[in-house]
Amino acid sequence: MKEFVKKYRHIWILAYGFIYLPWFCYLEKTVKSHYHIVHVALDDYIPFNEYFVIPYFLWFAYVAAAVIYFFFTSKEEYYRLCIYLFTGMTISLIICTFFHNGTAFRPQLDPNKNIFTAMVVKLYETDTCTNVFPSIHVYNSICTYIAIRKSQKLRQYRWIQGGAFVLTLLICLATVFLKQHSVIDGVGAAIMAYALYSVVYGYSDLRAEKKVREKVLG
Repeated sequence: MKEFVKKYRHIWILAYGFIYLPWFCYLEKTVKSHYHIVHVALDDYIPFNEYFVIPYFLWFAYVAAAVIYFFFTSKEEYYRLCIYLFTGMTISLIICTFFHNGTAFRPQLDPNKNIFTAMVVKLYETDTCTNVFPSIHVYNSICTYIAIRKSQKLRQYRWIQGGAFVLTLLICLATVFLKQHSVIDGVGAAIMAYALYSVVYGYSDLRAEKKVREKVLG
């Protein structure tokens, strides 16, 4: 165990979970009423579809698998992904702490319809309709895809790149088709991912561009 910790000292950053989880659970228990309803007209035109519960739950494995992969293969990429994820997650918690928000368009479901509907019912029971803006599902999915896309080792595997893109897209769609989030939650998450990208990857991108220019100019 000591050898493992010595070799993988960068595991320390995962201790962020001891900050995020209690904070998130506190908000879930305390934000019960008097919150701003997040809603746009487009939400009313998106039909409920229980089959999207599959990619919605795959989100957990998707993000975890990426973190674990980079943990063992590239300390630098691992740190970048974790910083990217955790910074946005913290900002989301801060927003939800001072701007209580939630949705009010979850449908009444019959758990006996099929197994997928039953899964959504369980999801609704364990995850409240509050603290939705910005969507962590959308934000973390985008961050994970960007990390995979920029990975030097994974660039050679087009099927992984393509699969990650499709899964990211399905997860983002799942948030609105399951009526877990408003469209504006996803848009807010995408804007946050875009804004924080330059903070996390900006320097490395500039350095890469500089190397390309130096090669071209000789």
